[in-house]
Amino acid sequence: MRALLIGAEPFCDLGFSYVDTAPYDAVVIGSLTLSQAVCFALEPVLEALAEGKSVVCYAPGFPQSAKNRALGAALASSRRNMKNLGIVFTDGGQRRLITAQEAREMKRSGRTPAPGAVLTPLAKEILE
Repeated sequence: MRALLIGAEPFCDLGFSYVDTAPYDAVVIGSLTLSQAVCFALEPVLEALAEGKSVVCYAPGFPQSAKNRALGAALASSRRNMKNLGIVFTDGGQRRLITAQEAREMKRSGRTPAPGAVLTPLAKEILE
């Protein structure tokens, strides 16, 4: 599956081949700067969400601030807002991410996601 990559490429394989121009099936946020995370409004991400495409954020690439409580709270709030928009956070570990396209293929073939799989909101809706 082709994904538009924003930021640095994740250290682990998330199951996407990365592109920097359309067409693409999903968006992967590999990393964000502090200002991008606090004032989250990346146009390619918002456009992808509006089109119903999957958006995945590689959690280790999301900035943190343990030394400044106010900044840490702003980052936590931004992360919650991103999740509310439908952005799925993953660490790329054992839990496999199921996108809408994969969910459609699974439904057609009668398969179900593996235990512990993470489903994007649209994938969850498709499989219900």
